[in-house]
Amino acid sequence: MSVTENLAIILAELSSNQRHIEEDDLQALVDEIVRARHIFLAGAGRSGVAVRGFANRLMHLGKSVSLVGDIASPHSHPGDLLIIGSGSGETESLVALARKAQRNSVTIGLITMDANSTLGQLADAVVVLPGVSPKLQGAAQVTSVQPMGSAFEQISFLCYDAIILELMQRLAETTDTMFPRHADLE
Repeated sequence: MSVTENLAIILAELSSNQRHIEEDDLQALVDEIVRARHIFLAGAGRSGVAVRGFANRLMHLGKSVSLVGDIASPHSHPGDLLIIGSGSGETESLVALARKAQRNSVTIGLITMDANSTLGQLADAVVVLPGVSPKLQGAAQVTSVQPMGSAFEQISFLCYDAIILELMQRLAETTDTMFPRHADLE
């Protein structure tokens, strides 16, 4: 099999997986983003990489955002939102983070494969994305030719971009209005 054939298989998987995502859950997360005073974002591993890209686009929209663990991240307050990307919903450091956020009256949004996970039980808004992972125990799964959580991580990145498009409409933002917020000291 060739690399381009592999790419076609991956794209077909992602297209098929998209049909398993609940629009109402995505809209609930969008509502929380619009309401949030400040948005904290967190994720580990490749899910964390996707979350970082999402944080960047939220900043381009003019939202006040921070990546958890960054030295310039502010103190949390009620009215803030913590968005966590975690396929399994069981990453111990993220569970501890969510519990602290909950104690501080911070709303929690979660992008995961398992709504019944520990993080799923702590979150106020949960978006379940399909994927395959050896970490999942009993959650509904789809099949994939890709290793470990790749399908989840890819659909996460695409969903984050789809959320940005929805927010652009709601906030009357365009590429032209967002671009001046793009980093110039690179």
